[in-house]
Amino acid sequence: MTDAATVEATRADVCAAALADCFRADGEILANPIGNLPLIGGRLAKATFGPQLIMTDGEAQLVENVMPVGIEGAERVVSNWNPYRRMFDLLWSGRRHVIMGASQIDRFGNQNFAFIGDPAKPKAQLLGMRGAPGNTINHRTSYWIPNHSPRVFVERVDVVSGVGNDRAATLGPAGRFHELVHVVTNLAVLDFETPDRSMRLRSVHPGVTVDDVIAATGFDLVVPGAVPESRVPNAEELGLLRTIDPTDLRNAEVPV
Repeated sequence: MTDAATVEATRADVCAAALADCFRADGEILANPIGNLPLIGGRLAKATFGPQLIMTDGEAQLVENVMPVGIEGAERVVSNWNPYRRMFDLLWSGRRHVIMGASQIDRFGNQNFAFIGDPAKPKAQLLGMRGAPGNTINHRTSYWIPNHSPRVFVERVDVVSGVGNDRAATLGPAGRFHELVHVVTNLAVLDFETPDRSMRLRSVHPGVTVDDVIAATGFDLVVPGAVPESRVPNAEELGLLRTIDPTDLRNAEVPV
């Protein structure tokens, strides 16, 4: 069974399992993955080891069933209303785990998706700050980066949208809920489990080497002596992924 699953699983399946694992041991909190692959991974987590996770329908209701991604009019079992104000009650009390994207990220997890270049005259305008500063100091945060490259993993971000561990350490009580968990990419899984809370290579996806990840990173990663392979989803998880993502959005995002 394991060998069959290993042969069948794609890189995108491995990424989805890694994104699901971001929510392990979270308990009954709001899981808020943003983007197609994070949403697929979050719903995989709820369908397997995390049935107590609370998830939205993508709008203003909390749902108990695991909805397929990208299907208009999919059945939903509504458990509660989640208006905008109530989202902030959850957000500001540390009872949420968000997975966001990043256009740039540095060794301490400072994240940028606002603009690229000189603040006085940016080369590219991106999403803006959005809610990233308030999100990252108030609850658990992970990141999904589908294109691991030195342009994204940079020595210094052009502007801080999401707060990294070095800055959070100066906030005192205001940063009590700040917690960066994982960074999942198309090449690897990274974490911040180091003495100074800088980024560490946690695992490499099947077919990727440690040298591949180092070459794609624009700063010096902490690399343990032995780096395992990222886990491959088992046969049950692979079946669930095909139900959760019936239009194969994950493999369109990570086509390797």
